[in-house]
Amino acid sequence: MSLLPFTARRLVSQASCGLKAAAASKKQKVCLEMARPSSNMAEFREVFAKAKHIAIITGAGVSAESGVPTFRGAGGLWRKWQAQELATPEAFARNPSRVWEFYHYRREVMLSKHPNPAHIAIAECERRLSKQGRSVVVITQNIDELHRKAGTKHLLEIHGSLFKTRCTNCGNVAANYKSPICPALAGKGAPDPETEDATIPVEDLPQCEEDGCNGLLRPHVVWFGETLDPNILTEVEKELEICDLCLVVGTSSVVYPAAMFAPRVSARGVPVAEFNTEATPATNRFRFHFPGPCGTTLPPALARHPTEIIA
Repeated sequence: MSLLPFTARRLVSQASCGLKAAAASKKQKVCLEMARPSSNMAEFREVFAKAKHIAIITGAGVSAESGVPTFRGAGGLWRKWQAQELATPEAFARNPSRVWEFYHYRREVMLSKHPNPAHIAIAECERRLSKQGRSVVVITQNIDELHRKAGTKHLLEIHGSLFKTRCTNCGNVAANYKSPICPALAGKGAPDPETEDATIPVEDLPQCEEDGCNGLLRPHVVWFGETLDPNILTEVEKELEICDLCLVVGTSSVVYPAAMFAPRVSARGVPVAEFNTEATPATNRFRFHFPGPCGTTLPPALARHPTEIIA
């Protein structure tokens, strides 16, 4: 997948406008106004009604509205560690018991969480549009499977899943919804800073069930310092090349390479709509921006349009 810096007529025109504006503050004001995305829902709905291939890129903001901990920002710790201190190959090599406690806690939390109106609106939109010969693909950075639980079928999980494991010995990837994932982790993983590590022996941690393997399992998620699955990135590339409308939902647009997905789509003239609680570094590259909780702004945006014909 090519992740080279993109160029775009729209961005070039804005940059050109900015250079000329150095000579005249009045022109600069006009340029800034041109760069501001629209929050006109009726205008977005007209674009949505005509779109044949819709790509929806989602991030942690969607899951946060379901009460899923993000482990980011102030107070975003598990015990005394930040996620980036635990979600690395090095951390797993040093202390697989601690890392598995962290992921076991996250798995158990997710078993009590449910899709929110944003997840449901996306899944319902996919079902409805498929009957009209139109397509919706969800490209998510989330690992919680809430999109899947809501009913989304065409789903690309670029960072993996909490409910899949990968063997460190044979490489086998398998779905795993056991609770607890192994007996030794039962009741473990409490996030309280005073909680001591369980120090579970490696042989008692989750083990591969492939015949004759018994290798140590790890969560099938992309950790810091690891590359994304090239096969999934190829699928993402194909979807972004054919989409004629792109939605960015609940993501800050700062984590690469996902941060480049929507700007690259916008660069070829395709409308991009951002649904987020606040503006992001990429907001001014998009045609639309709808501030507020995704569970509030997204359902009316994706509801059936009067011009839709359902067989």
